[in-house]
Amino acid sequence: MDHHEVLIVGGGNAGISLAARLIRDGAQDVAIAESESVHRYRPMLNYVGGGEATMDDLERPAASVMPDDATWIQDRVVSCDPGGPSVTTRDGRTIGCTTLVVATGLDEDWDAIPGLKAGYAAGWAGSTFLVESSPKVWPALRDLTRGRVVFSMPPEPAPCAATALKPLSMACDHWQQEGVLEDIDVHLVLPGPTPLGVPRADAILEGVLAAYGVQVLRNARVTGAGARQVTVTTPDGEIVLDDLTYAHVIPTYRAPTWIADSGLAGDSEAGLVDVDPLTLRHRRHDAVWSLGDVANLGIKPSGGALRKQVAVLSPNILAKDTDELEQYDGYTVMPITVARHRLMLVEIDREGQPAPTVPFPDLVQPRRMTWVVDRYALPVTYFKRILRGKV
Repeated sequence: MDHHEVLIVGGGNAGISLAARLIRDGAQDVAIAESESVHRYRPMLNYVGGGEATMDDLERPAASVMPDDATWIQDRVVSCDPGGPSVTTRDGRTIGCTTLVVATGLDEDWDAIPGLKAGYAAGWAGSTFLVESSPKVWPALRDLTRGRVVFSMPPEPAPCAATALKPLSMACDHWQQEGVLEDIDVHLVLPGPTPLGVPRADAILEGVLAAYGVQVLRNARVTGAGARQVTVTTPDGEIVLDDLTYAHVIPTYRAPTWIADSGLAGDSEAGLVDVDPLTLRHRRHDAVWSLGDVANLGIKPSGGALRKQVAVLSPNILAKDTDELEQYDGYTVMPITVARHRLMLVEIDREGQPAPTVPFPDLVQPRRMTWVVDRYALPVTYFKRILRGKV
């Protein structure tokens, strides 16, 4: 059986940036289990779906982003023995380790919205959250002059759920500029009473939605789809939105099933890894850690949150004295466009209180410059510094 000091399951932002940071911090034997041959800067998918980027802007060969001193296990983990700890891969390999880190991200739970996957296949539904679907979203929305369109924000857990508002605002701004917005019936399905649950940001977003004439269904979820229609469950009962021109409906998410099957999940309905949200260590298995979307950290997951998590987790894994571990404050960030080229940056802590990284300017106020940073500067920073453990 192969054995590594640190085995990271998942080669996305969380896994790669943590591996690079561990190696920079002195770890000698780090392995990454990742089956995909292409690595993607996933926040850019929203810009692809808004006509502001292409897939070439966000994709790189996985081999080009793997840390030079890490071992790449190009296989998919399908089960785990946390007591070992060890994992078993799709190809039947068993790999042991001293420290196991779960950084898989989340899987789409298509069964939670019956009929939605068929809607994607038929082309009248899709979303910027999926690699295969994102390039098809803008061609479907760009030339609309009338009709009914529904957008949804997924319930937590989800990979930066708030960014589901990006394609809505970019499309509405485009339709407004084309003079057709008044002829398009736009609906938004929100899982909560407000977009974010952050009062000042919500006030701005509510004004934006009202200005675009968006009809908002609150405390609601899409629970079914079929024949160009979606069923929305609200506190007052079910609503059917039919005769849809397009549905930008994002699937529900959950952790890979092997996590719950291996006993790593707690009481999370979505099967998230049961970790201490401060130290990121598993509550019952001291050799197991987790970060990112798949970890039950009590926050709204985001790529920006990972930078803080990596900065805590790397020293904690390497710590000699486990009684004095670093603690993660729950920082997360939600970048949301309010128009094609204007963006607000909402930074909060675990309690939902403002946690700005700079004292000025006020990044919650939508600005063109913030959009430029999100669209152009951050992707460069991601590939040149974040994935190399330098941020």
